Amino acid sequence: MKPAARRKARRLAIQAVYSWQLSGNSVSDIEAEFLTENDVSKVDVDYFLDLLRGVASQQANLDQALSPFTDRPFVDLDQIERAILRVAAFELKVRLDVPYKVVMNEAIELAKAFGADDSHRFVNGVLDKAVDTLRATRQ
Repeated sequence: MKPAARRKARRLAIQAVYSWQLSGNSVSDIEAEFLTENDVSKVDVDYFLDLLRGVASQQANLDQALSPFTDRPFVDLDQIERAILRVAAFELKVRLDVPYKVVMNEAIELAKAFGADDSHRFVNGVLDKAVDTLRATRQ
């Protein structure tokens, strides 16, 4: 699958996780909504589903792994920052086929696109400190 298709999957996953966090709807409802309301012809749909389902099923573990590296309680983070950090943490921890630098760069770019002015700096700082905890070997 092309990198652009993965990038689009990641972008959609951030939006879906954000929606899931805010709405409290089931992951299957969010999944169905995003797959029907978005043009997914150029999206790596399997990767999107893996990210969304993975974050939802491992949310508590991901939050716990990230919490020591944030400057405030994880529940107090901005919703979009929380979504980006959760997706990136899942990728770092589980998707070992994706180089950690790719995960970090994508998270920073998504924070620039969706977050507040300095979100990308915050996301970069947290992930930079958390990467060794989330991924046993840097590759």
